[in-house]
Amino acid sequence: AAVVRLGAGLGLGGVSTLEPGLRPPSQPPGPRVALKVQMLDDSVESFQLHRAPGKVLFDLVCVHLNLTEGDYFGLEYQDHRKMTVWLDLLKPALKQIRRPKNTILRFVVKFFPPDHTQLTEELTRYLFALQVKRDLACGRLICNDSSAALMVSHIIQSETGDLDEAGSFQHLLHHKYHPDQEQLREQIQECQRDRVGQTPAESDYQLLEVARRLDLYGVRLHPATDREGTQLSLAVEHSGVLVLQGSTRINSFNWSKIRKLSFKRKRFLIKLRSDPVNPHHDTLEFSMATRDSCKNFWKICVEHHAFFRLLEEPKPRPRTILFSRGSSFRFSGRTQKQVIDHVKDSDLKRVPPPGAAARPSPTSTVATSTASVTSPGGRPVVKATGRPTEAPPPPSPLTSPLLTEAGYIRNEDEEEARRKKFPTNKAYFIAKELLSTERTFIKDLEVVTKVTEQGAGSEDESFPDSVKTLLSSHYDPVLEFHRGFLREMEQRLALWEGRSNAHIIGEHQRIGDVLLKNIQGLKQLTVHLQKHPECLVELERCCRSSRRAEALCRELEQQRVCYLNLNTFLLRPLHRLLHYRLLLERLCKHYAPTHQDFRDCRAALADVSELVQQLQGSMVKMENLQKLLELQRELSGADNLVAPGREFIRLGCLSKLSGKGLQQRMFFLFSDVLLYTSRGMTSSNQFKVHGQLPLFGMSVRESEEEWGVPHCFTLIGQKQTVVAAPSEEEPEEELSTSRSGHRSNSSSSTVQVCWHRSTGLSMVDCSLAVENQLSGNLLRKFKNSSGWQKLWVVFTNFSLFFYKTHQDDAPLASLPLLGYSVSIPSEAENINKDYVFKLQFKAHVYYFRSESEYILYERVLILSTDTGYQYQD
Repeated sequence: AAVVRLGAGLGLGGVSTLEPGLRPPSQPPGPRVALKVQMLDDSVESFQLHRAPGKVLFDLVCVHLNLTEGDYFGLEYQDHRKMTVWLDLLKPALKQIRRPKNTILRFVVKFFPPDHTQLTEELTRYLFALQVKRDLACGRLICNDSSAALMVSHIIQSETGDLDEAGSFQHLLHHKYHPDQEQLREQIQECQRDRVGQTPAESDYQLLEVARRLDLYGVRLHPATDREGTQLSLAVEHSGVLVLQGSTRINSFNWSKIRKLSFKRKRFLIKLRSDPVNPHHDTLEFSMATRDSCKNFWKICVEHHAFFRLLEEPKPRPRTILFSRGSSFRFSGRTQKQVIDHVKDSDLKRVPPPGAAARPSPTSTVATSTASVTSPGGRPVVKATGRPTEAPPPPSPLTSPLLTEAGYIRNEDEEEARRKKFPTNKAYFIAKELLSTERTFIKDLEVVTKVTEQGAGSEDESFPDSVKTLLSSHYDPVLEFHRGFLREMEQRLALWEGRSNAHIIGEHQRIGDVLLKNIQGLKQLTVHLQKHPECLVELERCCRSSRRAEALCRELEQQRVCYLNLNTFLLRPLHRLLHYRLLLERLCKHYAPTHQDFRDCRAALADVSELVQQLQGSMVKMENLQKLLELQRELSGADNLVAPGREFIRLGCLSKLSGKGLQQRMFFLFSDVLLYTSRGMTSSNQFKVHGQLPLFGMSVRESEEEWGVPHCFTLIGQKQTVVAAPSEEEPEEELSTSRSGHRSNSSSSTVQVCWHRSTGLSMVDCSLAVENQLSGNLLRKFKNSSGWQKLWVVFTNFSLFFYKTHQDDAPLASLPLLGYSVSIPSEAENINKDYVFKLQFKAHVYYFRSESEYILYERVLILSTDTGYQYQD
């Protein structure tokens, strides 16, 4: 018989895996009533309850299941009006359930997080998978045939393991997973062929990965009408309230836009925050069938808002002495942030319950103590006494800014424990770098898709359809491919970090097979990658011919999400190939030729090197064009900077000798001309061109003795002579964006940084920096502070960009690093922590902590290369 992987204990004696010794909640003495609860595997359990609130019954169920993250679930039942409602945890259960002997409560998922990797326990993800299975079978989870077949194949693989075609056919005859299963049989069997060897945990993970991207995942529809009588449905999810027509979303109202939710009899009201664009549409009204159904939906909205948006459980409203107005209903239980914090803080206290065993693969045999329970249909169900322990993926930080704090200070014991928990070999950290930089890369690609969204729907067409089509047709397929690539890497790293049997034998401690498969898939997108130079040229041509298009591009660049020059994002897919090559070279150098991962890594390296060589010419041209376009905007008085055949070589600060003495000037060297400029005093701070010296016929003469200035030289052109020397350093202005993360082109561009710090930059430096992009978590400490702040840090374009988490769209701040020195703190600085490096420019000092020696020295090496300073040991 298939092993049902619920981690229940025998009877009611289940033991929580978070708090050793936890027993079912105590109840007052007296006669008890048996309440039946249907589990997600369709088994029915009976629980004895006396005069106690609903929370006692709910806790009994969670303890029975050994369920740590029970707050995502709830108990629902049909009341005397035949309406499905949630059991109120604060009110006595037996007062809510009129006929307890004839009522069966259902234990189901109540709150669906946006990302299933936020669920820490494998048991929790398994229960979510059962919920998806149930919703798919009853037709509630509407999707296309491809998604349905894919999900059914994962469900079957999780339940039965590998099946041949005949076995699959027989299984589908006797089990119903989808209303249109017969028509999908061939698609399901085709998908099953790709599932061979997939473990139950992997199948659950992949099932949720497919399901969470569906429009109706976790959505329950509540019939309603608008003011015109149009039949609609209302729903609520983690992000806010939804309006649907049929199964199509037609509107959504984010929690941040909603000022108040209320109901008046059958009318459901959504009051929005004031909007200067639509000042007369601040209240939306919908009508529902009855007052009870309207109030029920309002309660569900209140609970979703509290669970996903609040930091802690709301306090009860104080009672008035004489009378009260409105409902006293409130959310009861831990919020999502509290659940995540509780699991995180209790991580070191976890102990396996008695008899716990790793969740077995369908093809393996594990001796496990079991207890037999009879399901409603009389089918025997076998329950494992121990909860599953296979590796869970690491929880992702939450998307809501209220749920994570940028100033979170890590406990030192927690940091040390976390370091001991995960793998420590170099290959793991290289794979982790691949994952973290892939996350940043996808965020950058998504910026490109925003270009065609600018001005959409306006009467004044911003971009020609030809430009929109060109961008979407050659960037959207690349973005979609890399999203799938990222999912596979996340799953592999989750298994690598886990403590399952696979972790012990090293089956999943590799990344080469994932890289080889996806780089071979990436080669199929070569035709799109080859078109990216044309996309850059066409977008620039469009901006030159249309002021509206130009204004919209500049408007996008001023948005917080666009933290770099827009054209830089168009180059990202080609630059990502260089990063793959670099990291694969490190893996091949690290592995011994006999290692199981070496052959795949070497093959992947050969494939990506071939791809880079094929696209190298396009890449060089694009980089040069992008740099010319960037400098065109920095300079005033050089209208035709983007000239055919012109190449950028170097820029830097020099002091030019004139009648007023030595004055700071910014020099720009191209393949055919040298420009010298001074920074203007306008709001844009453009550099004003003072002179242009053609390189043809130019000579350079050392003239230190002639002018009495150290390191002085003279440039002799056809019509002009210029005397220059290394520039004196200007008073430092620390260049960092505001806390809001808004990027100002005039204050943080590379040229501006070079001006303030009297330094230079070559095209060779820019090309090397492309391969040296980094992303990942670091702990940051200021010179005179005592605590360490955990941040997601992206290093690109010679700057550090700081985020709360990797899921945030916009940086909190940035730090340009040109001119900074990189070193390891001395003993006199009393840092007393492992894996710390220091960044310093004059009096500005920052300390950063890495999680391993590999990450430390990798960052030190790359930063010392890209900041213009040698590493100081």
